Amino acid sequence: MMNRRTLLSTFALIGLTAKAGAANAQKAPPVNLGEARAFSTDDLIARARKMAKSDYVAPPKIPQEWIDLTYDQYRNINFHRDSALWKDSDRPFELEFFPPGLYFPTAIKVSVVDGDKAYPVAFSKEVFRMGNLVPDLPMDDTLGYAGFRIRAAINAPDRMDEFMVFQGASYFRGVARNQAYGLSGRGLALRTGDPEGEEFPEFHEFWIEGGEAGDKMIKVHALLDSPSVSGVYTFKITPGETTEMDVEASLFPRVDLDHVGLGAGTSMFLFDQTNRNKFDDFRPAVHDSDGLLIENGAGETIWRQLANPVNLQISSFVDTNPRGFGLMQRPRDLADYDDLEANYHRRPGLWVVPGEDWGQGAVTLVEIPADREIYDNIVAYWRPREAMPAGSEHKFTYRLMWCDRAPTDMALARVVNTSMGARFGGGRIVHVDFTPEDAFPDDLSEVTVHVSSNGAPVSKGGLQRNPATDGIQLAFSFDPGERSLVELRSQLLLAGKPISEVWLYRWTK
Repeated sequence: MMNRRTLLSTFALIGLTAKAGAANAQKAPPVNLGEARAFSTDDLIARARKMAKSDYVAPPKIPQEWIDLTYDQYRNINFHRDSALWKDSDRPFELEFFPPGLYFPTAIKVSVVDGDKAYPVAFSKEVFRMGNLVPDLPMDDTLGYAGFRIRAAINAPDRMDEFMVFQGASYFRGVARNQAYGLSGRGLALRTGDPEGEEFPEFHEFWIEGGEAGDKMIKVHALLDSPSVSGVYTFKITPGETTEMDVEASLFPRVDLDHVGLGAGTSMFLFDQTNRNKFDDFRPAVHDSDGLLIENGAGETIWRQLANPVNLQISSFVDTNPRGFGLMQRPRDLADYDDLEANYHRRPGLWVVPGEDWGQGAVTLVEIPADREIYDNIVAYWRPREAMPAGSEHKFTYRLMWCDRAPTDMALARVVNTSMGARFGGGRIVHVDFTPEDAFPDDLSEVTVHVSSNGAPVSKGGLQRNPATDGIQLAFSFDPGERSLVELRSQLLLAGKPISEVWLYRWTK
């Protein structure tokens, strides 16, 4: 099983290998398909159910020579664009594959579905361009691909751009139109942040239905397995202005699961104007996401500003049947980051919309200390209140939306920036900027400002119009004193009704 540090390293590698592969245009043999086998999702679910009744069997490792590749050697192996499955066909999608090795010591199996038949995708070194840094590598039956990317004409009708990557454990990354890869989705999170350690279930096999000419959706089935659980996922993916994934998951626990994460997103937050003083960096902010957005079951919209704490911290937002939640990236101007290469202003948000009754539980946020931007240190997911007993069966449906903005209440003023620093005379001062909305009256004194904490003294708070944003800025101060942690909350109301999101922040010393 992978550990967290290895997985975090793979995320940095995925973006680099994607760019390298896209630059290669040499002629090469096409990907070959094997003999047809019977396929149905019912049979796949029955297989996972049967697997859960036996002990977990780890897949075999690939030859050690592949595992021992260095970072630079692995990056020197690039997929030939001309080898892409369905290239130059009338299908609306193309598939490309990643080589095994380095952080990927086991191979996945991939098949292409046509009706009730599945055709295995054969592994071949010939579909890769091996650079001069790559040593001679052996071949055997354990070899296969480490993952795959999907392309479509998402940005221009005459260009196939990648919009989805499946690689590593149960992780996947997506983008919508004109976005750049950022945070990752995750099939299942198990015991994230627990002292006894986290478990990373893996997608071992995939079946892909590519659609016919004119289709807008591609379907990916995945078989998940780990020591604690087996399962089947079906992703119905439609790229576009917002890239949508409708997810159906069937889970079969081998053991009692008391800490499960559904609809999980994994992201990176290093610093912004709340903790800028901790980093000697030319950029004003570095993050893939800057907040957790929640629309809870009661209809309240909450924005929890992210933090990069000194110690691991977990926040739980107890709820019943949440309407949606997700890690979002709100600053959208290049000047917000001043980084011409990372394109943080183009990173997507990932909004989760539960399907059937999810019942009681908590939207859970895990914030892990990080000192470099290559590490994804933020995790958010839904944690059901009730444990999943061994031998039971569970089905979940939900929608994932890779987007610039979540479809929450558009009438509420949204938080667009939070800044924080020392206050002359003691304590801390906070500025929270909100979007301009028609709900704000000309006379801001009519707006009720609610500011509170969990015991630390806070000022009343005042509002001003911000000419830089055309919106409203809230300013207040608080004094942590000897406290090592302060929970802060604010909201703007007019005639007793909310006209802004609830802003939350956990300050730590």
